[in-house]
Amino acid sequence: MSATSSMQVKNQYEIKKPLPTGVEIKVDTKKLIVSKTDLKGKIIYGNDYFTEISGYKENELIHAPHNILRHPDMPRAIFNLMWQHLHSGRNIMLVVKNMTKYGNHYWVTTDFDIKRNSNTGKPEYYIAFRQAAPRHVIEEMENIYSKLLEIEHEHGMDASILYFEAYLEEKGMNYDQFIEDLAKPKGLKAVVFEKMKSFFS
Repeated sequence: MSATSSMQVKNQYEIKKPLPTGVEIKVDTKKLIVSKTDLKGKIIYGNDYFTEISGYKENELIHAPHNILRHPDMPRAIFNLMWQHLHSGRNIMLVVKNMTKYGNHYWVTTDFDIKRNSNTGKPEYYIAFRQAAPRHVIEEMENIYSKLLEIEHEHGMDASILYFEAYLEEKGMNYDQFIEDLAKPKGLKAVVFEKMKSFFS
């Protein structure tokens, strides 16, 4: 590949992130936002609702880093926790505030799954299933994220991680217990969610 061609490929994925508008988009509670990424977090697939709500065209999303959707209100500590789980082979659920191409935002609960090679058992890619986050979940996590972000700005990510660990310790639970108790679908909602996930899996 020539230097010119290489530069063109590189520039193709350099998407300028917008400034937040403060406008919230309501996520359809009857739909799932589904994306698949490689082991480094680059998007390899997104369903129609993913492209619709993100505001990006499919060709803009494919092979782009998933953090193009990251809202500046999201603390880095949460994504550090996510990668710790995934790299150790554990699924994780997150509550995430994402940002669209136009600076608007939407809140989702994200349930990850690790897809493995059927022969070797090694991870091949990650799949994320997102659904609308309930208002009480958003309000709870907004308070926590605001504190973590404040600590990150003043003292760095490690300090915010330590604070969050102490916060969970005071509640007498680990992160997985906390987030499942707060945000995991229950009852009929859980059954419907699992059926919707199986369609994409």
